[in-house]
Amino acid sequence: MSTSTTPRSKHTAGSAAMLLMASAFGSGLLGLVRIKYTNFLFGAGAAQDAYRAAFALPDLLAYFLIGGAASISLITILNRYHEAGDETGADHALSVILNNMCVVLGIGALLAEIFAPQYVWLANEGFRHDPLRSSLCVAMTRLIIPAQIFFFIGSVMGSRLQVRKIFIYQAFAPLLYNGGIITGAFFLHRYMGVMSLAVGVLGGMLIGYAILNSLGAFRSGLRYSLTFNFRDPAFREWLKLSLPLMIGVSLVMFDRQFLNFFASTTEGGITLIGNAKDLFNAPFNVIGPAAGAASLPFFASLFQQKRTHDFSTSVSRSVSRLFAVGMMVSAWMIALAPWLMDLFRGGKFNRESAGATTQLFILLSFTLAIWAVQGIYARAFYAASDTKTPAITGTIIVVLSAPVYWAFFHAFGLRGLAIASDVGIFIQTASLALLLHKKRLVSLAHLEFAELTRALAAAIVAFFATSYATRWLPAVSTHRADIVTLTAGSIIWAIVAFIVLLLLRSKLPAQILRRKS
Repeated sequence: MSTSTTPRSKHTAGSAAMLLMASAFGSGLLGLVRIKYTNFLFGAGAAQDAYRAAFALPDLLAYFLIGGAASISLITILNRYHEAGDETGADHALSVILNNMCVVLGIGALLAEIFAPQYVWLANEGFRHDPLRSSLCVAMTRLIIPAQIFFFIGSVMGSRLQVRKIFIYQAFAPLLYNGGIITGAFFLHRYMGVMSLAVGVLGGMLIGYAILNSLGAFRSGLRYSLTFNFRDPAFREWLKLSLPLMIGVSLVMFDRQFLNFFASTTEGGITLIGNAKDLFNAPFNVIGPAAGAASLPFFASLFQQKRTHDFSTSVSRSVSRLFAVGMMVSAWMIALAPWLMDLFRGGKFNRESAGATTQLFILLSFTLAIWAVQGIYARAFYAASDTKTPAITGTIIVVLSAPVYWAFFHAFGLRGLAIASDVGIFIQTASLALLLHKKRLVSLAHLEFAELTRALAAAIVAFFATSYATRWLPAVSTHRADIVTLTAGSIIWAIVAFIVLLLLRSKLPAQILRRKS
């Protein structure tokens, strides 16, 4: 077996998580720049509503044709080949799955291009009587659809790298993606308007995911073959694992669909709730998906080695630490929300829009920890080669959630949508945790309840200390004053949280410092 990887290029679960968190932090900063610049150029109006809604059909195409995340099922298969030392079999499996699904995805993309106008009309209630938003959305939808093919190629190639504990390419992918959108807007917005953002999405996905991960896979020794065989055993195994993900639905995916459908009834509504979601996702994307992506191959390895106790404790430890950090970050987000949101005011995004986004952001921030750990619980199922249970559970929850979104929206408007999102993700995460426990895969008894209690206490005390201190700091007025308040408030939050954790003899500070070192 020939390979260019070396032990130094491989990672442990901890180092992989730290690398991906660092990547997510950098990507998050670029994402904030992207949000700020997009708001500055287009504000909360028809153009940005159409752009945000244009992702809905491409995302659904990927979700139903490749299970939303091709790498989830593929990692399990490739990891088994890798553990057995059969690299030839692994490369054949990757090639046949990639080739077959590119054909399927290509046909799906063609149909999506044809029926894009009908989908936009159905999925956005407010666009039905708004020709401007509708036509813009259709044009950008058609431009973004091919990006899903690039994302699929990158996911498949990235699976090979993850199995080998190589995460450096995956770490740079989101940076290039966000950079592509910013570059497109900067150079093309004068000539193409909001369409420049869609061009940036397409370019960022091609370079950041398809090309970069493919380069990494070939450098790691991939022997790709142009093989098409829909009856191949490897493809049929992947399809069997992925089919529940393709036909089942999840609130993680449909939450944004529900939000867009109802928010589209007001011009600027999709932009406001979308901004709140994106800004909420900035810290969530650092502590959530990065840890989940890094953990999956390690969970899968433990399960395939039949180390059931280690599997349960490993998942529970990841959930406990992630939830603890999530609670404390939520306290910071809620206490400093007005100043955080005001930083994104400027250009066509006025103070009124920033204020409306603040209210939605605060409501969403209460469930940061829950959004983070649901990905860990879902990946525990995937690592155990059980994709049916989370798919069936997710489908039931989505169906039951639809009237909840409707009721909360008609009762409380956009704020009701944020509350409905919180309720839905709580139910989904709790359901996954209980089902893992019932199936004796991950015991609830292995959660670190004492550490979670200490973290909750630290979060509450830090929140009140930060909220009280900000009363004596500059009010929301200028960006310079915002930065002063955010800096001072963040220092107070960090010091108070750290002291409380130390007084309560929490292990979390030592764990964080050890990871950093």
